[in-house]
Amino acid sequence: MNQSTNTLYEEKEIRKTNGMRALIVIITLFLIDIAAFVWGAVMFYHEQFNALSITMFAVSALYMFCISWIPIMGLKIIKPNEALVLTLFGRYYGTLKHEGFYYVNPFASAVNPAAGYDHPSSANIEQGKNAAAGSFSGASIQAQYLRLVSKKVSLKVTTLNNDKQKINDQIGNPISIGIVVVWKVINPTKAVFNVDNYKEYLSIQCDSALRNIVRLYPYDVYGEDRENNEKTLRGSSQEIAEKLKEEIQHKSEAAGIEIIEARITHLAYAPEIAAAMLQRQQASAVIDARQMIVEGAVGMVEMALTKLSENDIVQLDDERKAAMVSNLLVVLCGNRDAQPIVNSGSLY
Repeated sequence: MNQSTNTLYEEKEIRKTNGMRALIVIITLFLIDIAAFVWGAVMFYHEQFNALSITMFAVSALYMFCISWIPIMGLKIIKPNEALVLTLFGRYYGTLKHEGFYYVNPFASAVNPAAGYDHPSSANIEQGKNAAAGSFSGASIQAQYLRLVSKKVSLKVTTLNNDKQKINDQIGNPISIGIVVVWKVINPTKAVFNVDNYKEYLSIQCDSALRNIVRLYPYDVYGEDRENNEKTLRGSSQEIAEKLKEEIQHKSEAAGIEIIEARITHLAYAPEIAAAMLQRQQASAVIDARQMIVEGAVGMVEMALTKLSENDIVQLDDERKAAMVSNLLVVLCGNRDAQPIVNSGSLY
């Protein structure tokens, strides 16, 4: 029977009872079973056989050794910001999302394909180094084992920090870039059933979205493009972060994941072109500085000539004005301090 995805994986309230009441009933039944088993054993010891004693001994033994552990499997503890997705004989049974102590159908089993999966991060890398060196303590190994076997889906806010990628920007320059994504699961049923491993799925979608966004912008711009306020990876971080968040969110809706924030954590030219791009940036900075110096020097020369003419200090012909302008520009635009030469003769 074919069913639509939305109907099949829509969350539903699970049928549950108070876990403490169920635990009391289980313990009471177990004590009664022990008493019946002991009574039957005593009757056998005194060779007082009858149908009742044989029946009670057989039933109590069967319950104690074969059945008593089954009701215990229905006890479930849910901590804050955790969820448990349950299936019953292969069909979706329900989801526990509220913290507490519950009792459900003991044959219902928890499902979480991402249990035990951790995306590589700095903390995990350090733990891996310690494990390789044999420095894991017994408590640490036990914690790792319990984490691996847990089938609960965490609803807490989580940070995903993928490895740095090498991507070509809009003009083809290879860029080394890394992002951090803050996310959480809001629909554990979709996270478990719609994708194979929602953590790995999110990691791959983050890499894909990053490539799609980076290729739309240049790393940096120079000259006229800068004057036109063209958007770049280096200068438009807020806008790029919003676009990253929107694209990752669009791809993660099927997995029941909400993207809270996406930010660029590392941005640099790839090593093979970093030196050349540094020279280009230095040259651009030198040109900009020279342009500002020349513009200022021209203004100062113009002001000097205007003041000399207005105050009638000295009358200069065109040739002398040209010489004066040349000398002033050399003094104002030079890299070193000017070395004045004193003219001991006449002006002409």
